[in-house]
Amino acid sequence: MISSVYIENFKSIQKLSIDMGRFNVIIGENGCGKSNILEAVALYAAAASGKLDNEFLASRGIRVTSPMLMRSAFKQNSSEEPIELGIKYWETEEEIKSYRLENDNKQYSKWKVNSELGNKMYSILRKDLSEKLNKDIAEEIYKLLQKDFERKELEALNITIKDALQNELSNKTELLEFLEIDSSFQRNRLKGFMIYSPENTALRNFYKEGQVEPLGINGEGLLKLLKIIKDRGDKERLREISDSLELFDWFEGLEIPSDFSASEDKVKLIDRYITNEIDQRSANEGFLFVLFYITLIISEDTPSVFAIDNVDASLNPKLCTKLTKELIRLSKKYDKQLFVTSHNPAILDGIDLGDSEQRLLVTSRNKQGHTVYKRILPENKPKSASGEPLKLSEALLRGYLGGLPKGF
Repeated sequence: MISSVYIENFKSIQKLSIDMGRFNVIIGENGCGKSNILEAVALYAAAASGKLDNEFLASRGIRVTSPMLMRSAFKQNSSEEPIELGIKYWETEEEIKSYRLENDNKQYSKWKVNSELGNKMYSILRKDLSEKLNKDIAEEIYKLLQKDFERKELEALNITIKDALQNELSNKTELLEFLEIDSSFQRNRLKGFMIYSPENTALRNFYKEGQVEPLGINGEGLLKLLKIIKDRGDKERLREISDSLELFDWFEGLEIPSDFSASEDKVKLIDRYITNEIDQRSANEGFLFVLFYITLIISEDTPSVFAIDNVDASLNPKLCTKLTKELIRLSKKYDKQLFVTSHNPAILDGIDLGDSEQRLLVTSRNKQGHTVYKRILPENKPKSASGEPLKLSEALLRGYLGGLPKGF
């Protein structure tokens, strides 16, 4: 999982380094840069995948604008400065992996990535050559390179992949180890990172298809994913979904169709108080959002690291608190890492600041307009006049945590 994120020159962020946990709640006033932090992580994941076209970025939840507006526009910045992004992981003591994204601002120009691995490859391949690579090893490296890099990146360095591999290398062990580490990084960590912002229409009308499987950023694909979980006979996950939905006191059960045909495009819901059959089309919006969140976090097909923007949308305040606790529990059980933004104070009451895997990050804009943040730690949790710790929701509304508008 991600232990820290470094961002420079991206939208409202001039320079920022943030420590992360398993479950991260980001709060702050409108326009302070909460979503920009999530988008920076998504942009890093896109750079790691070598997919920086606008269509790919938009399908991952990034608000794509012109290159000049993707970069910070503060006085000390030029309109052509690169975006610097870096990420470090808990499971490694290696230096932060970083990417430098460049764009010349011309019409139809695409972002280009200058990666740490690309630089490492260049330095290794340009060393004095003494030991010839075995043909099988060369082919293996070639396959790894094809996975992790676009050929044009190495060609830009005046090196073609095949020619480089047919040369002699002085340190094939170092090269193989480095490639294997990075290949593992590509496969297991940020692969598939997305910023989800579910919408009522996508959740209520299952026929809408998304650009990304298994779940689109607005919730497309939910019915199919539920059917797949049922088709696999995964009773534990189905039970987890049903148990979590008992957050709603009227809920008694749900029936997921096993037929993958379009004629079975609904989930039947059992309301303990009424006898008529209902489905997702007549369910309340908050229920659909919770169903989406629970399925997203428990599924083995969804990303292991992802974000939810405005997780409190359409939810009752007390439900927000209970849902937060449930998402934290499930994230630990199913080994997922979450980043959520919220404007509802009740979300904060579901956080345990004494748990090192949970983070409350309060964002704001400083006097220069840069996005900055502070982490709320157990020792600086506000207290009442009598010395008793305040609920985090109350502390936020009183202005003790920051993150509130100051103009009124």
